[in-house]
Amino acid sequence: MRLRTLMLVGILVALSALSGGAPVNVSATLSDLMNRLQLQHAKLWFAGKLSNWDLANYEIQQIEANLEATGKLLADSARADRAKQQLQTVRQALQSKDLPAFVTSYAAMTNECNVCHRSSGYAAITIQIPLTLPVPNQLFVDQVAEGRSLAHSSCGICHVVAGVAKEAPAPRPSAPGFQEIVSRPSFSTDELRRFLASNHRRLGPDQSMPNPRLSENQIEAIVAYLETLRARQSR
Repeated sequence: MRLRTLMLVGILVALSALSGGAPVNVSATLSDLMNRLQLQHAKLWFAGKLSNWDLANYEIQQIEANLEATGKLLADSARADRAKQQLQTVRQALQSKDLPAFVTSYAAMTNECNVCHRSSGYAAITIQIPLTLPVPNQLFVDQVAEGRSLAHSSCGICHVVAGVAKEAPAPRPSAPGFQEIVSRPSFSTDELRRFLASNHRRLGPDQSMPNPRLSENQIEAIVAYLETLRARQSR
């Protein structure tokens, strides 16, 4: 709630600054808000479809703030209220991490957007479920979750990835747990990238770490996961 309030205040302050104290051009302001909403609508779809729940909830907050600002500019604020009601259904699906419910509620929200456009005299503006990524420079999958999964499958043979081992380890080299690795003063994400991309590396007279043969994207996912472990320890 606090984040949404801050975003709304930021939007209104920015609009006030742009107007320079002069009357706000409502049409231009609404157009700007609609463009923002359209981008966030597309981002929300890919975040939800790829089960990146944290990103999807972030986009929901962005949409709510812009709908709130939109409602203050419309002659009939009930139009924005109906969209906000549909958005709450989407939020509920995200909170329960229910992908089928998300898809259904997202489609209903998209339809409500078009109902609002038609009733406002903008029937030519039709919003659809996105077909392509809205921006090329953003990753919509949950990179940290992918890194956690990769760490368990690729590194968990020798390392304790998180917490304690779920079962007694088979005979294997003694390897530091991930919590120990990120606690080291020498921990460096750049060094970690180089290490994961290297060939077999000897760690001692009788011990070596096999090359995990990870792709660049997989390495970045594991690095992202380790960074979150380190951040938790710093709190």
